Amino acid sequence: MYARWVRVGFDAKRVFHNTTGLGNYARDVLRVLTSRAPEHIYVAYNPRPGEVVFELPGARLAQQGPHGLYRLFPDLWRQAGMARDLLADGIDLYHGLSNELPLWLERTGVAGVVTIHDLIFERYPGLYRAVDRRIYRWKFRSAAERARLVVAISEQTGKDIHELYGIPRSRIRVVYQGCQPEFRQPVPEARLAEVGRRLGVEPGFVLQVGTIEPRKNLALTVQAVASVPGACLVAVGRPTPYVRKVKDLVERCGLSGRFWLLSGVSTLELAALYRMAAVSVYPSLFEGFGIPIVEALTSGTPVVTSRGGVFPEAAGPGSAYVDPEDVDELGTTLAAILGDPDRRAAMRSAGLAHAERFRDERIAQDLLAVYAEALGPAAFEARAVAGAGRS
Repeated sequence: MYARWVRVGFDAKRVFHNTTGLGNYARDVLRVLTSRAPEHIYVAYNPRPGEVVFELPGARLAQQGPHGLYRLFPDLWRQAGMARDLLADGIDLYHGLSNELPLWLERTGVAGVVTIHDLIFERYPGLYRAVDRRIYRWKFRSAAERARLVVAISEQTGKDIHELYGIPRSRIRVVYQGCQPEFRQPVPEARLAEVGRRLGVEPGFVLQVGTIEPRKNLALTVQAVASVPGACLVAVGRPTPYVRKVKDLVERCGLSGRFWLLSGVSTLELAALYRMAAVSVYPSLFEGFGIPIVEALTSGTPVVTSRGGVFPEAAGPGSAYVDPEDVDELGTTLAAILGDPDRRAAMRSAGLAHAERFRDERIAQDLLAVYAEALGPAAFEARAVAGAGRS
């Protein structure tokens, strides 16, 4: 039994203003908690009207924004004015979902928890502008130092927080990310055929999902797939200037007739693409976690990803691992998997088993345990998760 209901506030900027990674994480946290622990009250603090429609019918979820003069300066409210509102609203615990906490939160008595997704800008500074690195470093370090507990989305991120910022391991808790429920639901054959016709792709391709940027390493995949006779590559992600390099490489490698670059793909379309793919590739140089890996495993799609770092955590023992700078190794691995249906079936079975650790009920239980610890045992019991055991 829960000792009492609790009012939990969230940094909801990404919920309503980000359609990809951080936004998906924030929406999933709200979806999972409101469905698995519906007795509590959840308040989403959003600095301005957003472009993303997000609704959870029947959930005890309120939305709050700035008031008074702060309406003219919503970002200032999020940084410096929100703490007072949390106190006025009777918030027991505030969870910064995207690496930040409001200034002076620790002075209000409201328990602060922050999720740190990654410190890639510290590991690969050349991928970021100097001014952005300075801003990120100040925000992330400040939030981690002031939070009662820090949620890391992987053991790798937890290690980085400790080693780079000196945050004691005793204040870091690892809670994995999940993925949206659409990736667990069956996709009818008719739906697969309709998506394939509309997007112009046929089943059996190599799939890579993620922003088209250097760190995601699509150029490596292009060269590797080009070396496998008859193999086709579908890349799904938001384009950046890096896409020009990819397209030039596609031309030089002679992959033009076997390459599709898709953006603006809906979640339902992406779920269909995973099921149409023979294998999903994620040869990123570095990640805090890697949601496309979990999406693929959950969809029953074999995964090939990078060796080392966070990737074994996300992809599990049944996936294949390669050096993200070795075109030949990736090409050889893809050829072997594409040519061996029994191996694909074994990878699919192992991947589905590994994906169980990223189910909603486990994530809810782990988050509630963090909240209980941050608040103290008298305020919040996390032993029972409402709805535990449901899929």
